[in-house]
Amino acid sequence: MNWLILTEIEALDKLVQSSANQPFIIFKHSTRCSISAMVKDRLERQWSNDDGALPVYYLDLIRYRPVSDHIALSLGVQHESPQILLIKDGSCVYNVSHSAINAHELRHQISAL
Repeated sequence: MNWLILTEIEALDKLVQSSANQPFIIFKHSTRCSISAMVKDRLERQWSNDDGALPVYYLDLIRYRPVSDHIALSLGVQHESPQILLIKDGSCVYNVSHSAINAHELRHQISAL
């Protein structure tokens, strides 16, 4: 995956504001959790560079917890980890966590945009 690193609340706010023109994905990852590591590895193996139609942002929620908290508050999405969020038109239109995260379903959700 071509991860883009998300580290600042201001950058997140700009992305959300521009998501009508450019939807995007956030992968929230706990670097201290073996389940999160397993899900990240599986997602990276299942994802193809051909799937790169949308930018995919990686959030280390241990290091950047304020950004993760801001996501929960500003998008009204309960915090979980690991978690995938698909953002379009300023809203989270799809989110799943833990073992429900898989590239096939994410591609399906993207194609439905």
